[in-house]
Amino acid sequence: MIIDIHGHYTTAPPQHQAFRDAQLARLADPALPAAVPAVLSDDAIRESVESNQLKLLRERGGDFMLFSPKASAMEHHVSDPATAQEWARANNDLVHRVVGLFPEHFAAVCQLPQTPGGTLDAARAELRRCVQTLGFVGCNLNPDPSGGHWTSPPLTDAYWFPLYETMVELDVPAMIHVSASCNPNFHALGAHYLNADTSAFMQFVEGDLFGRFPTLRFVIPHGGGAVPYHWGRYRGLAVRLGRPDPAEHVMRNVFFDTCVYHQPGIDLLHRVIDTDNILFASEMLGAVRGADPETGIAWDDTKRYVDRAGLTEEELHKIFEANARRVYPRLDALLTTKGR
Repeated sequence: MIIDIHGHYTTAPPQHQAFRDAQLARLADPALPAAVPAVLSDDAIRESVESNQLKLLRERGGDFMLFSPKASAMEHHVSDPATAQEWARANNDLVHRVVGLFPEHFAAVCQLPQTPGGTLDAARAELRRCVQTLGFVGCNLNPDPSGGHWTSPPLTDAYWFPLYETMVELDVPAMIHVSASCNPNFHALGAHYLNADTSAFMQFVEGDLFGRFPTLRFVIPHGGGAVPYHWGRYRGLAVRLGRPDPAEHVMRNVFFDTCVYHQPGIDLLHRVIDTDNILFASEMLGAVRGADPETGIAWDDTKRYVDRAGLTEEELHKIFEANARRVYPRLDALLTTKGR
């Protein structure tokens, strides 16, 4: 089985975005009527997925995808807690409907209702609702709700501990994933996302988070940001700072995906990072769309790159399936009940 652990609902019907627009308009002008979530038919949802993510999943040889709300639209920089909660709930409910319509191909990962400087009480409650009531298998965690201004404490700070306690209790991992960039210095897709991936890893190197939470698990997407390319730098910094080797200190709890959009990048990822720490993913119809004019291969058809990386059958099995089932145990349980 080939499991893609990084998919977003980037193709939701336009009425859903209209609800968001109405939310934001009312924040600017409280005299406007309250926004109401869009009423979407099953047919509209089916069409938005069948001709997009599901079509590409099948064409590219995939079997199953972890599906979450559109990352750039989480917009955690919007500081009103009630709005954040309503928006996260609407997004998660919509993803839940996708899973209900295509249970053989999708499992759900939730958005958390984060705000800059806000408490994590609502995030914990929404995570519980999604996992315990709706059957979600993981969550996306934004380390920078401010959108590029980095006003939140590092991920190793006690501020985050209540959420980690809930993650450990529910036995679900989090993918580190920022949302929109509000800082013009950082292009959202080309800088902000990769900055966050790289920064999160260095925070883990500097801290002792996994001594306190030994079963806590994170997926750092987009191939781990700059980390594989600078692995020697991080090992050297660990020595300089008196920290343990990252391979032992961090990589028992942290995993990278394969959202790297060229062959040399995938080759490097597999040469540097242990196979047990790599999970297959594409983030299809996300940041980079279309085909590489030099190869004719779609940028986000990452299976092509993995297939050509010279890996053994055992290594491919780990990357395509086994690691995902290990890192996401609720996914493994879900697939096992389906006889898969």
